[in-house]
Amino acid sequence: MSEDALYERRHSLSHILAMAVLEVFPDAKLAIGPPIEDGFYYDFDLPRSLSPEDLPDLEERMRRLVREGVTFTRSELPIEEAKTNLASQPYKVELIADLAQKGETSVSFYTSGTFTDLCKGPHVASTADIDPESFTLSRVAGAYWRGDEKRPMLQRIYGYAFTTKTELEEYLERLEQAKARDHRVLGPQLGIFHLSEAVGAGLPLWLPNGETVFHLLSEYMRRKEEQHGYRYVKSPVLAHENLYQRSGHAGHYDENMYSFVDDEGEKFYLKPMNCPHHHVMMEQLVTSYRDLPLRLAEAGGVYRRERSGTLTGLIRVRGSITQNDSHIYCTPDQLEAELKGVLTLFHEVYGELGFSDYWFRLSLPDFEKDKFEGDTKIWDDAAAAIRKVLKEDGHHFVEAEGEAAFYGPKLDVQTRNVLGKEDTIATAQVDILVPGRMDLEYTAADGSKQHPIVIHRAILGSFERFIAFLIEQTAGNLPLWLAPVQVLLAPVSEQFVAAAEDLASHMRSLGLRVQVDASNESVGKKVRAAKLQKVPVTFVLGEREVATKDAGWNLQANWRTDLLDMPEHLAPTDLVRHFQAPA
Repeated sequence: MSEDALYERRHSLSHILAMAVLEVFPDAKLAIGPPIEDGFYYDFDLPRSLSPEDLPDLEERMRRLVREGVTFTRSELPIEEAKTNLASQPYKVELIADLAQKGETSVSFYTSGTFTDLCKGPHVASTADIDPESFTLSRVAGAYWRGDEKRPMLQRIYGYAFTTKTELEEYLERLEQAKARDHRVLGPQLGIFHLSEAVGAGLPLWLPNGETVFHLLSEYMRRKEEQHGYRYVKSPVLAHENLYQRSGHAGHYDENMYSFVDDEGEKFYLKPMNCPHHHVMMEQLVTSYRDLPLRLAEAGGVYRRERSGTLTGLIRVRGSITQNDSHIYCTPDQLEAELKGVLTLFHEVYGELGFSDYWFRLSLPDFEKDKFEGDTKIWDDAAAAIRKVLKEDGHHFVEAEGEAAFYGPKLDVQTRNVLGKEDTIATAQVDILVPGRMDLEYTAADGSKQHPIVIHRAILGSFERFIAFLIEQTAGNLPLWLAPVQVLLAPVSEQFVAAAEDLASHMRSLGLRVQVDASNESVGKKVRAAKLQKVPVTFVLGEREVATKDAGWNLQANWRTDLLDMPEHLAPTDLVRHFQAPA
């Protein structure tokens, strides 16, 4: 079935859901009910709160309506008549008023059975074409009207919908598998991070295991970037409002920035992005074209005023969001070479981290729908440079209008998450506006003053989001060099604990991360516990192992992928090359 046909089915099922809800709650106030990637939802203002127990009844009512073969008929009404007809539906009236503001003189409706809804469509001709077993209602959630936390909280009913019952069952099975990989569950279980109401929503606490992973990734990226000619800097967490007014960020992102006025009447922002700070540093480091390209990098912590309803584990937080950030300042003649260097770094890092299922998206402006500043030719030239480099690179890429940043086209790195949905890992953006706005200059070879081009680039995106992605992709089985505990020593009884501690000390001196399980549990329970904690390697120490420790130890690997070439018996010094980060 085509995407358009599936879209129509899902959209039609959202209306069928509204019909079912109105059977139970005749006075329900209706908001919106669009199709979404895996199904549909509808927002309602209801006289009581729904619970999961309400869903089976609503679902059965929907199936009955689908089996009846409900038809969909389109009609139009003038704006004022439409308002009158929907006077008892305030959310619909507000939507109609918005359309009138945009110059619309009439609005469209779709009638299904006795139900008529404000809607632009499209829909199926009849629900007789829909398999009544191909959809299910999944959950109820809160949703602010129009996403505004100052507006009423509505109840959103979600549903999954596919072409056949088999496709639905396969999707539900993938959902179950994804739950086992959910970083919001695995992260706390593995001692990676903790979210506390006492600290605040969207402000993760990094536990010892998580801090280890965070530090190792940061260290790896710094080493990798310095090999590619990046110079590390550090910027403060606060900045005066003048900086963000100068860069233009205050005008575009003020509602997402934390600010305060100090006791001297000066307004400051908690840093929401690193680029304005780096631009000021560039002014101190560059005078001539001979100083370019300049590649500045920072593992910079930033803070964003995200709405509470959008916060999701480590995927979306308020702070500190630690970006694997870099800004490359270059001349127009250097742009292609620098973009090639960025692509090379993407390929190197993702290859060493074991990622292969990724592609690039050239994100472009849609000048007909969106307001983008600057000359369209400059936008086109920047996009052409990215497109040329992508074609020469040979890696798969797609183009998407309407996804550009406000200051230029960008190169997004796309992949599929554990549910098979497309997701963005990281991005590189070509900035053609802010250098001029901030009057960043260098002296060109002919003596003229020129504005540099800036490439905003984050190979990992933010460390928080990337670690969440890593946990879900590996189900917590991190690569050996990233595992917070690489080796667990499991003495078979108390008399071998001292020998285990001696061995652990020796391994730590070699740079390995080791723990000793000195509990009174059986060896079997110790090994099972290590597996649950995703420890890659377990050494069992008994009389034979201690007696022959100079020759090696018996190895039990919980995760074999990186250990296939390791001998069954080996000395701890032999482990080091297997457990080190990529050079």
